[in-house]
Amino acid sequence: MSQEILQKIAPIAAHFDLRGVLVDAEPWGSGHINNTYRLTVDQSGLAVHYILQGINQHVFPNVPKLMENIQRVTKHIAARNPQDSRAALTIVNAEDGKPYWQDPADNECYRVYLFIEGAKTVDAVTSPEQAFQAARAFGAFQCALADMPGGPLFESIVDFHHTPKRFQKFLAVLKEDKLDRAKLCQKEIDFALAHEKECAIVVEELADGRLPSRVTHNDTKINNVMLDDKTGEGVCVIDLDTCMPGSVLYDFGDEIRTTTATAAEDERDLSKVQFDLKLFEALVKGYLSTAGGFLTPEEKRLLPFSGRLLTFECGLRFLTDFLEGDVYFKIHRDGHNLDRCRTQFELVRQMEALENEMNQFVK
Repeated sequence: MSQEILQKIAPIAAHFDLRGVLVDAEPWGSGHINNTYRLTVDQSGLAVHYILQGINQHVFPNVPKLMENIQRVTKHIAARNPQDSRAALTIVNAEDGKPYWQDPADNECYRVYLFIEGAKTVDAVTSPEQAFQAARAFGAFQCALADMPGGPLFESIVDFHHTPKRFQKFLAVLKEDKLDRAKLCQKEIDFALAHEKECAIVVEELADGRLPSRVTHNDTKINNVMLDDKTGEGVCVIDLDTCMPGSVLYDFGDEIRTTTATAAEDERDLSKVQFDLKLFEALVKGYLSTAGGFLTPEEKRLLPFSGRLLTFECGLRFLTDFLEGDVYFKIHRDGHNLDRCRTQFELVRQMEALENEMNQFVK
């Protein structure tokens, strides 16, 4: 298998400045969007590793602008941390000097990064300390980019966290109900309809200036932070494809959503789905330890609400996809997206019940 992968990857890797002989290539990581491989290159007897990715152009069709975003972000963070080579991803240019290579045979695009040694990712938080370190790293990431020059980044996925537009799509799909599935999820539909007013809070405050538009990551799962093998500290934020203009609340809200649940996203037994307040508190401490200095009072005030908003938005997307016929999210069983929706809405209910405690902790 390894030899087959090496034969497949070698002609692609040859178009990048790897400064050595490619000796191995293996699938890497747990991402679902891009195809990722770790390369091993022999540089005068020293094994040096790189990450090679095939960019999913169905999700990210404008590769030049996408890579321009990533160049701006990585260069700015690196300049802010000149003594730390692991603070930012390092792009390895292709032979023509571009930050990616496009295969003329099939127009597929590829990029290469230096591999970050001595650190790893985890797919699930196992302790409050891990939650603290991940949130601290994402806060530092946002803080470093708060003064990035050059104007707004390119919007690689338009309206990615525009919750009101997500809600309007839900209403349209519900009205059509082409598969007659609404009768199977009336309780979830009623829950969604009851939360319509909250959908627009962040979007409206961005529009009228009460919230500032900032550079945000938009996919703040724990496995997008490299954690040091020895200390456990967050050393680098990765997976920068969704870096766009937005609100820091999108990032922190998604950290809450993906970190604080005690059960899998598709757990059928809702009694197992619990919001872990201790993990929330660890996220707040970690995030504010690095981001607290540049956040506005309004951003800080809405930090607890951001968890509800992003969790509701995700549940709404699952519900919409179930009604539409499971056309966006991959499913592995009947009703899979409805199960996912129910776990998200259950977390929202619990966050609503703990709203006072969450607000008081942030204060």
